[in-house]
Amino acid sequence: MVTNVTNLSRSGLYDWMVQRVTAIVLASYFLFMLGYLFFCSDITYTQWSELHSQTWMRIFSLLALFSLGAHAWVGMWTISTDYLTEMAFGKSAMVIRFIFQALCGVTMFTYMVWGIQILWGL
Repeated sequence: MVTNVTNLSRSGLYDWMVQRVTAIVLASYFLFMLGYLFFCSDITYTQWSELHSQTWMRIFSLLALFSLGAHAWVGMWTISTDYLTEMAFGKSAMVIRFIFQALCGVTMFTYMVWGIQILWGL
């Protein structure tokens, strides 16, 4: 049986909602960036820098970054609980699953801190 210790959410419905909401945020961010690049075909570094120096864009980018982290966490947690099972790995499955989830968590945390530093220049 899979325990809920490393799952940051409360239930399958909550996971489903996190996946859907974060997917909407990520799609919105992607479409905005795609539209910006399409309509500003001769974009310069100055224009790009001005776009990303505006507070609303930094907040939108930060929201996209958090959404990516939450979306990835739910996805990787689901993969680890579905495929790193006792049937596949025997009694060491819990240890393998924990190590996999810990590595995913550390990686996502590192990317989040790095992204915040990039966005806000901290």
